[in-house]
Amino acid sequence: MAKRKVYKVNLKDKNFVDKINIEFDWNPGFAQVQKQKNIKSLHNNYNRLYSQDKLLEISSKSEDKLGVNLSAFNLTFTTIKKNNTFSVECAFQSSKKFEFGGPYKDLLEKDSKSAKKDFRLKNSGKLISFVFFNQEWPLEPKTLFYDWLYMNALYKKIDLYKEVLNFDAFTDIEFNENKSINCQAYSVALFVSLYKRGLLDMAMKSPDNYKKIILQNSNESSKNDTITQLSLLD
Repeated sequence: MAKRKVYKVNLKDKNFVDKINIEFDWNPGFAQVQKQKNIKSLHNNYNRLYSQDKLLEISSKSEDKLGVNLSAFNLTFTTIKKNNTFSVECAFQSSKKFEFGGPYKDLLEKDSKSAKKDFRLKNSGKLISFVFFNQEWPLEPKTLFYDWLYMNALYKKIDLYKEVLNFDAFTDIEFNENKSINCQAYSVALFVSLYKRGLLDMAMKSPDNYKKIILQNSNESSKNDTITQLSLLD
């Protein structure tokens, strides 16, 4: 058995996104077909709780083309001044500022996989902040910068974001909260929540607007997350 979170759009209270823990049968192996079996198992168990919800896997393993396109490895944006295009993943990795180096702007020129695995990211000391287009972002709240970066890219892809509004909850089968902090499925759920609350346009106008909306309305405490567990054996 395994557990993964499903990120459900919340329009009822200050939590923009509910994090729902689902237990499901795990199919071991690295092949794509095994990953997709796990996605189906996770989604089926979630729908036993929320039968009306429409789910979308956000990763390169998704069976839905939209989910693949929304992977941070594939989702891109283009700069206005220089017309440079790069992925969310490359932008994120190139923004990391460490004790003894960075930000490593050359990572913008690499493919997403190479950028994420660049040796300097693990050999430059402690991560101290993020710097993106000369603006510095703190490490806390933990996902503040990543969510902003991801949502900005999605905001510019009108065709994609109109499609994603049709879904109620999102998953990323590869995301392990014990090993990682930022989750693209959460970012998408947050995007949809802000849109449906009428806050998205204001949030995307500036980093300051975004921070104000998120910090004033979102409950950052994990103790208030919606945690639900369901076993296939129940």
